[in-house]
Amino acid sequence: MEIKNDGINRAKWWQIAGLAVNEVATNAYMWEMIFISYYLNGIIGASVVIASSLATFMRVWDGITDPIIGIILDKTNGKLGKNRPFLIIGQIIMLVMSAIMFFVTPKFPKAAQFAMFVVFYAVYIIGYTCQCVVTKSAQTCLTSDPKQRPTFGIYQGIINTIFFAVAPLYSYTYLLGKHNYQFDMGYFQEMWKVVAVLSLVCTVIVYLAIREKDRPEFYGTGNSLSQKITLKDYWDVLKNNKALQMLVISASTDKLATQMNGNATVSILIYAIVCGNAAAAGLMGTYTTIPGVLILIFGIGYVARKFGQMKGFKLASWASIILLGLIILLFAFGDPSSLSLPGDGSFTGFNAFTVIFLILMLLFTGTKNIASGLVYPMTADCTDYEVYRSGKYVPGLIGTIFSFIDKLISSLAPLIIGVLCAAVSSSTELPTAETPYTPGLAVVGVFCMFGVVLIGFIFNIIAMHFYPLNKEKMDTIAEDIARIKRESMENA
Repeated sequence: MEIKNDGINRAKWWQIAGLAVNEVATNAYMWEMIFISYYLNGIIGASVVIASSLATFMRVWDGITDPIIGIILDKTNGKLGKNRPFLIIGQIIMLVMSAIMFFVTPKFPKAAQFAMFVVFYAVYIIGYTCQCVVTKSAQTCLTSDPKQRPTFGIYQGIINTIFFAVAPLYSYTYLLGKHNYQFDMGYFQEMWKVVAVLSLVCTVIVYLAIREKDRPEFYGTGNSLSQKITLKDYWDVLKNNKALQMLVISASTDKLATQMNGNATVSILIYAIVCGNAAAAGLMGTYTTIPGVLILIFGIGYVARKFGQMKGFKLASWASIILLGLIILLFAFGDPSSLSLPGDGSFTGFNAFTVIFLILMLLFTGTKNIASGLVYPMTADCTDYEVYRSGKYVPGLIGTIFSFIDKLISSLAPLIIGVLCAAVSSSTELPTAETPYTPGLAVVGVFCMFGVVLIGFIFNIIAMHFYPLNKEKMDTIAEDIARIKRESMENA
C-alpha cells in the first residue's frame, strides 16, 4: 500500500520496521565506542582526563559533520535515490575505520598511537553520520500518515529495547567476565567482530526496506526535484521552525542524560561499586526488556496514535520523572549493596531493595522507551511542518541540525563523568569493578545514572508546552501535503 485516493503516502509494516533496524546498525558501533575511554586509557596509554576529553571532542566533531552531510543529502538524487548512497558509504567507512582503530593503531610506535587513533576516529565519525542521517530522512518518504508514523517509534523502541538489553549482557556479563573483568586488547577486538557482522547485516535489511520508497515522487510534495535550496533557506528553517526548536531542546537534554546513564563508567560505579554486583549491570536489561516493550507498545500504539505524538511524549516524561525520583530515594534510604538477581552468580533470594528496584526499573524502562521512541517520528513531523510552512523539503538539514545540537550538548557526557570521578577520587585511572566504594563515587554514580536523566525529562515537559504540532495540527498538515501531491501528479 503506497498512496490511496486521499493522496496520503503510506508504507508497508515491514518497510517501517526495516528502517528502524538502522538503529541497530549504528548503535552497534556506538555501543563499542562508549568503552573508548578504557581503550585510550588502558591500551593507548592516555590519561583519564585526556581520554574523556577526546571522547567529548569527537562528539563535537560528530555534531559538526551533521549539517554538512545534511546539506549534501538534500541535494542528492541519483540512481540510488536520496538515502541509499549514504547508507552504503556510511557502512563502508565505519567498517574500515573501526577495524584500523582496533587492529592497526596499536602496531604504530607508541608515540604515534594516540595521534593516529584520533585521525581514524575522526574519519569513522563521518561514516557514522552518513548512516545515522538515513534514519531520520527516510521516514519522510516512507509515510506521511499521522496515524501510521508513530508505529516507527514502536518498532524502533522494541528493537532498541532488545538491543540495549542484550548489549550489556554481552559486553559486561559475558565478554568482560571472559576477559577477567579487564578491558584488554582481546576484549575490544572480539567485540568489534560481533559489531561489524551485526551492523552489516542490519544495513542490508535497511537498504531493502527503503528501496521502493526512496524515489522523488515520495519526497516532500512530490515535486522536490524542482526546488532550489540555498543557505538562506537553511537559516529560515532554523529561525522559524518552532517545532524543530522545541524538539531539539527536549531531545538534546535527554541525549546528554542517556549518554551519561549508559556510559560504561557509570554502570561500573552503580552496579560494581555501589551495589557490589557487577554482573547485575548486564542482567537488569534482561529482566526489564519484555515488560518494557509491552508498556512501549501500549504507550505509542494506543496513546500516541489516538491523542498525538506530543501528548504521548509529555505523559511518558511525567511518568519517568516520578519513577526516577522514587529510584533516587531508594538509593538514598535503601541498601543498594543487597542487590542480587538470579543469574548473577551469588543470588540467594529476593530482598526488599531488589524487588522495589526491579519494579521501578521495569516501569521506567517502559516510559523512557515511549519518550525516546517518539523522538524520530516527531523529527519527521518537523520536516512535514517545514514543507507545510515554507514549501521546502529538507529532511537532511532538519535531521542533521537536530543531531548537531543534540550531539553538541551530549558531547559533554564523558567529560563530565571523567571530571566528576577525578574530583572524588585520588586515582589517575577510571573506576573499575575492583575500585573500593567511597561515598563520593556513590553520589557521582547516582547523579549520572538517574539524576541527570530526571533533569532531562523536566526539560521535556517545558519544551512540549511550546511545541506546536499536536494531533489536530498534524492531521491538517498531512491533508494539505496530500492535496499538493495530488495536484502535482495531475499536472505532471
